[in-house]
Amino acid sequence: MPDTEVGDLLRPLAPQVLGAVVRRFGHIDTAEDATQEALLAAAMQWPKEGIPDNPRGWLITVASRRLTDLLRSEQARQRREDTVARWVLPEQWLAPAADSPASESDDTLILLFLCCHPSLSPASQIALTLRAVGGLTTAEIARAFLVPEATMTRRITRAKQHIKDSGVPFAMPRGSERTERLGAVLHVLYLIFNEGYASTSGPSLQRTELAAEAIRLARMVHRLLPDDGEVTGLLALMMLTDARRPARTGPDGGLIPMAEQDRGLWNADSIAEGVALVTEALPRGPTGPYQLQAAIAAIHDEAPDAQATDWPQIVALYELLMLTSENPIVALNHAVAVAMASGPRAGLDLLGVLEADERIAGDHRLHAVRAHLLLPGGGPAGDQPPAAALPPRQGRPPDGRPVSWKPTGWRWIPREHEQRDHHHARRDRPVAAARRPGRRVAAG
Repeated sequence: MPDTEVGDLLRPLAPQVLGAVVRRFGHIDTAEDATQEALLAAAMQWPKEGIPDNPRGWLITVASRRLTDLLRSEQARQRREDTVARWVLPEQWLAPAADSPASESDDTLILLFLCCHPSLSPASQIALTLRAVGGLTTAEIARAFLVPEATMTRRITRAKQHIKDSGVPFAMPRGSERTERLGAVLHVLYLIFNEGYASTSGPSLQRTELAAEAIRLARMVHRLLPDDGEVTGLLALMMLTDARRPARTGPDGGLIPMAEQDRGLWNADSIAEGVALVTEALPRGPTGPYQLQAAIAAIHDEAPDAQATDWPQIVALYELLMLTSENPIVALNHAVAVAMASGPRAGLDLLGVLEADERIAGDHRLHAVRAHLLLPGGGPAGDQPPAAALPPRQGRPPDGRPVSWKPTGWRWIPREHEQRDHHHARRDRPVAAARRPGRRVAAG
């Protein structure tokens, strides 16, 4: 059996096995070591001996036996039986035998909730999620975020120790805590995707491996929670945004604005899947921010060219989005959409209001949008600002010819700045229903 086939099988099983072992014994750090040894044993044995009838049960059994050995060794060395007992949940102090049949439950989602515990910093949540659930090595995570491997090792180790010291049970949170924790999970996946789609540092605009991993994890959560509208909305947003990736950069790696991209390079299958997902999610209600952003992305993706974009519908969706968030970046994107729908003067009026908001008054994106709208051709014809409004020696050369200038600092899909507070917001707040992309939406 090819090693690649075994590897493809082991990757989705890894978080399930780790979750089962943590549930049984606790202590995520030692459980991860035992799980890695079980995965290594499988990678070495299965290509020669064949895949067992129950691969997941085989891995849990081997990992449980290895963890038992590690715990016994620790107990003998430190003579701290009481500490070992605290690693196990009170109702599970009598642990089942290591070779007992494994439970069929999938603990991946519980493990993801554990990695995204609100007491951890976002950086620690991301690192621990990629390590424990995503299966990336510490070296891979360190390379992705351009930090030394030793730094990432310390970050992950501190996160594991924090979870251990907190005594948080390995169980699905309930009620309002579950809603808050799920919001944190989606927020972490969103940040991982955004760092892959538009990296904040490094020589490349995109880190495709991070975006792909975020999509894989979002698919996993959607499979486990298929009826959650925001889970579906986030996956749709990722698919619709990532569909444009092949056309976003030129041969030199430079950014190509959406209006100038070759839409024939966009991934039609990803667009179809994303549109289907958001169409499925929106009628369920309540409508949350990820669903609204996905609907906006769907309108962009369904337009055959930039001129055919349904800007009035995008304006309506941004007005709904502003009901769920007071973040000024949402308002800035709304101002741009208004300018595209009604002319630059209408957009400039909204920017004037935003300038009074100290959270964004000095942000380069506000000034980039203003400069774009002041340029000739900055919006639909017939509503151009007078030439006198253009700053001296800015926006046009001395002979008066228009300048071809691209506001590359501004992106349609908001990034971390827009989403920072989403997991603190109430996900059950009612929002006016949005209809299927491609049809007109009433903003209230």
